[in-house]
Amino acid sequence: MRSTILILLLALSCASIAETVNVYSYRQPFLIEPILESFTKDTGIKTKVIFAKKGLIQRIKREGKLSPADVILTSNFSKLLQLKSDGVTQTFTANGAISDNVPAKFRDSEAHWVALTKRVRNIYSSKERLGKLNISYEDLASDKYKGKICTRSGKHPYNLGLIASLIAHNGEAATKAWLTAVKGNLARKPQGNDRAQVKAIKEGLCDVSLGNSYYYGKMLSDGNQMASAKAVELNFPNQNNRGAHINVSGAAIARYAPNKQAAQALLEYLTADKAQSLYAELNMEYPVKKGVLPSVLVSSWGKFSEDDISLEVLARNIKIALKLTDQTKFDL
Repeated sequence: MRSTILILLLALSCASIAETVNVYSYRQPFLIEPILESFTKDTGIKTKVIFAKKGLIQRIKREGKLSPADVILTSNFSKLLQLKSDGVTQTFTANGAISDNVPAKFRDSEAHWVALTKRVRNIYSSKERLGKLNISYEDLASDKYKGKICTRSGKHPYNLGLIASLIAHNGEAATKAWLTAVKGNLARKPQGNDRAQVKAIKEGLCDVSLGNSYYYGKMLSDGNQMASAKAVELNFPNQNNRGAHINVSGAAIARYAPNKQAAQALLEYLTADKAQSLYAELNMEYPVKKGVLPSVLVSSWGKFSEDDISLEVLARNIKIALKLTDQTKFDL
């Protein structure tokens, strides 16, 4: 009842703000369009969306003060950092709905970005050859996994975030040694995306891989990829100590947003109960708002402890993570 009242109040307050909010999105259309349609239905504010896998930040910089962008949606944490460091964002109003909805560790302390969803950097294992594992990220450096690991590029944002967390917990020297050892355990040169690693396990090319949790859910619901997904076990790493590494998708308000009030309304909506539930059901991601449950499928994977490190701590280590992947020639 309370959330319904809040939506009605939001609709009334937003009716005179702007008719349209312009969204630049790195997230794929099928992941975000149903949620934006719900926003329009509940508030009366239309959305106009530009989707692109890359180049949106450069586009906003070229457009300068004439940019129509109001809100920028990203698929990973590294892009949130780049948005702020490149000076294409402005502060949103953190006190109130957004601070109530999103824990501080998932928000920029200067209110330049906010996380919208969480995903775990899981370790997958062959159901047939290894079974369920009680494993840590550090274990991937063990000799017992020699020639058994598949992964995408070490320089991909998902892996850079993980490496940054290892630097925060174990130090730069230990993480460099870990990268060297993991590289020595690879079954093949880093390549493909997260789904390709699960497929490689099914095909017997490797026994272990890294992958984001929501890809597993998507594969289980895809007739062409279901067999690969069913061939692996999903393992939550580091459950005996600090917990599994968490990455996020997120949003920011563009620096020259012509409709800032509507942009603020969209961010508040995306962090509230209804949108958080839609994210959970449609995208197989974990809500950032406490009290909102994951989907039935995601919940069936079990409860887990997550690394409590703040995103801002990880941010300080991203450049070091990139340096270490170069020094160890991880992708070569």
